[in-house]
Amino acid sequence: MIFFSRNLHWSWLHLLFVLTHVTADWPSTNSSNVKLLGLFYDISNVTETTTWSLHARAMFKSAIILSHRYNITIQQHLIGWQSAQTAGDPMTALGTTCQLMTNSNILGIVGPPLSRESVILAPFAARVGIPHISYAATDPALSDRSTYSTFYRTVPSDNTAALAIAQLFIRFNWTSTIIIYQNDAYGSGGATAIIDTFDRMNLSVAQSIVFDIVSMSIRGNLKTLLTSSQTRIVILWTESNYARLTLEEAIRSDVLAPHFIWILSANIPLDSFNSTTDYEKLSGMLTVEPVVGSVVGASINTTLLTAAFDIWKEYEPASFPGSDNVMNYALFAFDATWMLIQGLVELCSQTTSNISSTSSCVSFTGDSFCFNRRFVHSDEFINILDRRLFRGVTGPVEFNSNTTDRVDGNYYIAKNVQRSSSTWNYVPILVWSDSSGWTRNAQTNVIIWPNNSLTIPHDYATIAGVNVRIAWIESIPFLKKTEVLSGTDVLSTKFVGYIPDLITELQNRMGFVANYTYFSAGQSYNELVDAVANGTFDMFIGDVTVTSARREKVAFSSTIFDNSLRIIVRKSVDDQLDLWSFLKPFSSKLWITSFAAIIYAGLIISIIERDENEALQDRSFISLIAMSMWFSFGTITGFGVDFHVTTAAGRILTIGLYILGLVLVAAYTANLASDLTLKKSIGTISGIEDIRDGKVPYSRVGIPLDTSVEDYYLREISGGNRNFYPLKSTDDLYDALLNNIIDASVMDAGVLEYATGNTYCNLTLVSADFDRSAFGIVFQKDWLYEQNLDVTILSIREAGIFDKLKLKWFQPSTCSYSDATSTAMSIESMAGLFLTFAVISALAVLWFISEKRSMIKKTVFFCDKKTLNDENESLTRDESQNFSDESVRRKSSVFSIIYM
Repeated sequence: MIFFSRNLHWSWLHLLFVLTHVTADWPSTNSSNVKLLGLFYDISNVTETTTWSLHARAMFKSAIILSHRYNITIQQHLIGWQSAQTAGDPMTALGTTCQLMTNSNILGIVGPPLSRESVILAPFAARVGIPHISYAATDPALSDRSTYSTFYRTVPSDNTAALAIAQLFIRFNWTSTIIIYQNDAYGSGGATAIIDTFDRMNLSVAQSIVFDIVSMSIRGNLKTLLTSSQTRIVILWTESNYARLTLEEAIRSDVLAPHFIWILSANIPLDSFNSTTDYEKLSGMLTVEPVVGSVVGASINTTLLTAAFDIWKEYEPASFPGSDNVMNYALFAFDATWMLIQGLVELCSQTTSNISSTSSCVSFTGDSFCFNRRFVHSDEFINILDRRLFRGVTGPVEFNSNTTDRVDGNYYIAKNVQRSSSTWNYVPILVWSDSSGWTRNAQTNVIIWPNNSLTIPHDYATIAGVNVRIAWIESIPFLKKTEVLSGTDVLSTKFVGYIPDLITELQNRMGFVANYTYFSAGQSYNELVDAVANGTFDMFIGDVTVTSARREKVAFSSTIFDNSLRIIVRKSVDDQLDLWSFLKPFSSKLWITSFAAIIYAGLIISIIERDENEALQDRSFISLIAMSMWFSFGTITGFGVDFHVTTAAGRILTIGLYILGLVLVAAYTANLASDLTLKKSIGTISGIEDIRDGKVPYSRVGIPLDTSVEDYYLREISGGNRNFYPLKSTDDLYDALLNNIIDASVMDAGVLEYATGNTYCNLTLVSADFDRSAFGIVFQKDWLYEQNLDVTILSIREAGIFDKLKLKWFQPSTCSYSDATSTAMSIESMAGLFLTFAVISALAVLWFISEKRSMIKKTVFFCDKKTLNDENESLTRDESQNFSDESVRRKSSVFSIIYM
């Protein structure tokens, strides 16, 4: 049960509250034999009529008077009423009901409003056999039809409210909350509903805090309870008067805005706070309350609503607050009353065999004492209500036999405390319905969060402005201590590396203040982890591997570096015999291409020079080809041959061979010299299996103490036997290898790759990496800012910052590193050279063809001229001798011209 006002004109309501009594002249219904009982709330130890009781009772009476106006009768009797105030006490509610039922023919109960009253009264109503409809009791336990067989409610259950709140969390991307609830049926039932619903929707309730309604205070220290929790969203599930007391305590404890976002199940008068500071702390607060259909734009029965308001204004005009200010629970009370009226009409109009024609439809059995009475037609009445459907003033009203809750017509509104000019108000922002979930309010949808922000706040504690004690340890390139000389010749200490850059990025995004404590490379990692566990430090940031043993003591952040292990050994000279090492400077494709070029050039030489070069004349085909190949090979290698080209085309091709040979010989010589002088690394072991199999004495395998590497060795290699050579730091590792104290060591891959690539060029890594793991930031379990840190680290990863840091600190290499990768020159690197040679050889061929074409033309001309002369002489002999020699010459000239 919660309290709600549709429009908060609190100055006017305050005047109404202080009225000692509201006079009313409602018509008397004492003569009626058919009555409904209305139970209403008032504040304990106060005799005045409250707004809460006044509105609900007025709408209850208006519904009954409206039935008179519609001439609705039960066996010729108008329906009457009895009403009482329960003071919020379950025993008072039960006692008053029993007394009234003893003296009157009560056929149905409307109310009481409180869940703690309804859970007591509902079993009594079931015993008597009359329906009991509450307009404000929301305890989820009351939804059980098997336990509360005659109970109904027109207000949404807290199960529905929990669903609406859970969907609100999802909308705002919140995942956890703290619940403060009052210790009665309403409070505990609502808290249980929220916990169950959140669990189903993968949300969490971090903590539950009790408001004691007897002592009227929070159990425990509110400030300590809230500030020690990781979440920063608080759901206050209490009645309005208890909510006000809780908020007053929250203001004194400074646990409202901007540190926490509060969500209330009931709004309270904002004018009950009297300072600007108080109002600023309330800014951004939300309320989630049940409303009627008209608030969310759903269809309602406006005819009934208008008629009910007219009756209220007719009989009690002084208390009518205006149509927009009637409390929603009063409208729920009207629909509860109207449902009973319609049910009675249908019950008494039935002519089936279920009701005897000689029996009254409103008769009871037993004596006059309330507990001994039983409504005769109880089952028929309940069956009618179960299938009853009508459109009420709150929306569609429908029930079934499986639950006591409404099937449809459940609506909520979310309001936001905002400042408007000089006043603070509840501003509607979102509305909720069964079918649509949360949607924007038609009038306004801008949510003003604390500090006048439009950005949805996080649901976790933020570390901004907090002093954080950070331990870090030297481990190059993760952290390196350097001495820097400033412009004033002052020597200062500076820390550089992967970790300092990462912390700077974290500070820029999170806003914490870092207080560093530096440890040298010899410090034990496990001891620093223990120091975080016992609270000496807030965080330990470095190349700290996440292990199960460490997780038992502390918590780790999301991954800040993907780690693995590698083996490091000394480099040694490669003295193995390799008969084909002289071929290694060139790749196989380059060798094939080079020999193809020699053959191609030899063939071209044989064609160009065979007729003009005496050294190639009068030779067999094989001898000609062999000499041409010899010329091509000798020219490329630069050793020369015993004959020279004689043609212009041959000389052009020779130029191409000289260029090709100059580059190929120089490249081959340089690569061969490099390969012969470069020391090859031959490891004494090939992988971690060799260490496990004992190919290297265990005493000559170095393992750093108190590290995850030691844990791995004991777990995977030695079976718990510490038979290794102990190393206190990475410097000890390098010194032991260089001084031949150990033959191999196992260490984090990132550290070793940096060292062998930049500092220790005479050490090398063997085999691939193994035992993949991750580095994380160490902090205490249940650390207040864990989620803030994890979200920030994930955002850094999504922004690609980790990749940039790895590129900066692990990619550069100053050592001439040699591994199994081939250094042979490829054909691609010589493509331009061979293209140049191809162009030059093509020019030589074209030159040769050009020369041959000229010679061919001359040969053809002289051959044709001789043929013509022979023909002329034959003609001279066969024809008349009268033709002169001049004619013969003229004819010959003509033929020559024609030929040309």
